[in-house]
Amino acid sequence: MLNLGFLGLGIMGSAMAENLVRAGFQVTVWNRSKEKCDPLLALGAHPAENPRDVASQCDLTFAMLADPKAAREVCFGEDGVLAGISGGRGYIDMSTVDDITVNEINHAITEAGGRFLEAPVSGTKQPAVDGTLIILAAGDRSLYEQSLPAFEVMGKMSPYLGEAGQAARMKLTINMVMGGMMTAFCEGIALGRKCGLDGAQLLEILSSGALANPMFKIKGPMLLAGEFPTSFPLKHMQKDLRLAVALGDRLGQPLHCASTANEIFKEAIKSGCADQDFSAVFSAID
Repeated sequence: MLNLGFLGLGIMGSAMAENLVRAGFQVTVWNRSKEKCDPLLALGAHPAENPRDVASQCDLTFAMLADPKAAREVCFGEDGVLAGISGGRGYIDMSTVDDITVNEINHAITEAGGRFLEAPVSGTKQPAVDGTLIILAAGDRSLYEQSLPAFEVMGKMSPYLGEAGQAARMKLTINMVMGGMMTAFCEGIALGRKCGLDGAQLLEILSSGALANPMFKIKGPMLLAGEFPTSFPLKHMQKDLRLAVALGDRLGQPLHCASTANEIFKEAIKSGCADQDFSAVFSAID
């Protein structure tokens, strides 16, 4: 059985690491706020003082971090992963970051004698709990194959996308679409309510036609109730939209809808919704 490390125990990471522990893997955990490790330690996980110790002790180290800044700090910082990786050990960063960050980390880990795989996930809190995430993998093929037993515990599918950077590009494209859809959905609900339509009836009709999808089914009642329990924090969706727009700028690809959605999500953050579910963008529209 593989000896695994896990760095970053937020909404997603804690559920993913718990599934690995419950599946029987030996798991060593670290989080900047140490109290977040306690539930996993109670299940049998092992603590570590810093990312360097995790990377130096474990066959494979997974990371699930908030943004490019956090991903760089955990890799390159004092007592970071880079200081501990060697001997062909694997580092799998499951954070959603840009392809530039991915390739910086990939180069550094490889130069230090490790192997690198990016593996951002598509899915929010409940799929993380259920072990039904979609894991988008790219980078070292041998590390991908070695990681499959862990991926099968955390997700329902884990396609291999090729060279490092491709998974980040795939994830940003997916989340860009999702953010745009949520913005349009919120505008539709706001317009319907403003002109006197019954909200529940509007949702029922939407769910019966070509626009039916799981996100609208789950988030629709939340919009009508004005309650946004967090599955995917709004600030992280805005970060993904920002990174997608930046990718489009680098490639010369116009992204008019995504750029507009990004500005609306920024307004929602200014109004105090950063840590609410990303569906709380409704508050900047309604």
